[in-house]
Amino acid sequence: MLGPLAAERCPGTAAVLYHKLPEMDRAALRTALERMPEELAGLFGALGASEARVRRAGLAFSPVEQVWHLADLEHEGFGRRIERLLHEQAPQLADFDGDAIAAERDYRRRSLREGLAAFAAARAANLAQLGQLTSADWDRRGTQAGIGPVALCDIPVFMSQHDAAHRAEIEAWRAAGA
Repeated sequence: MLGPLAAERCPGTAAVLYHKLPEMDRAALRTALERMPEELAGLFGALGASEARVRRAGLAFSPVEQVWHLADLEHEGFGRRIERLLHEQAPQLADFDGDAIAAERDYRRRSLREGLAAFAAARAANLAQLGQLTSADWDRRGTQAGIGPVALCDIPVFMSQHDAAHRAEIEAWRAAGA
């Protein structure tokens, strides 16, 4: 989505300094992040409970599993990382094992509608929190298991990359049902 940018990078990381992107690029990234819950609702909102549980094309997640994974990662992954990076000095951030959590919480038995609502609420809360950051806040750093050094300026880009990966999985799921 961001393409090749001649932008500054987060200190000690490979990610683009979100807060130093041109306003047009920041606006496009924010819009895409804001739009993801609506996209999911549009793609999955009309599915019945049993169709929402169907896995296709060898994909690991059905629609209901997709939305609950996104909701839990948004809240427990990105949300907690934002909070800890903002309020702690150099926190050690846990990885989010989406496959293990999906199995443990048995996402396939959950409500698609509740998952869509949970994701929308968690995404809105994270975007609101990110919207309040000062320029100095964006440079706050920690270390994430499995990733290495991260900073708050990494989070919007990580969110966007994760959304893109799930858009591709969802498109494969849809194509397999055609």
